[in-house]
Amino acid sequence: MPSAITPYELAVAIRGPDLPQLIDVRRKAAFEASEQMIVGASWRDPDDIGNWITSLDANRHVVVYCVHGHQVSQDCAAQLEAAGLGATYLEGGFEQWAAGNHPTTSTPSRSE
Repeated sequence: MPSAITPYELAVAIRGPDLPQLIDVRRKAAFEASEQMIVGASWRDPDDIGNWITSLDANRHVVVYCVHGHQVSQDCAAQLEAAGLGATYLEGGFEQWAAGNHPTTSTPSRSE
């Protein structure tokens, strides 16, 4: 099982010099239903990880998060680790992040 990062630890990390690659892997319906995401994150479809995994910088740590920090983000973090990337998932997911009043931003329009 991949390791987790707490919301507090992530909040510290995104203010530091070694900014992790922050990937929102909430399922498309959950992402589109939300008006917020973590500052600095980019959304990627967890079901399409095979296509976007190669676009990540192998020299930078990756933090993935889903709604609750369970199966979706843990599975993505495990796949990233298997591909040789340093990866963790956000403990408690976006819900715990938002509940802790950590910085969020509006989600981009997803009218594709």
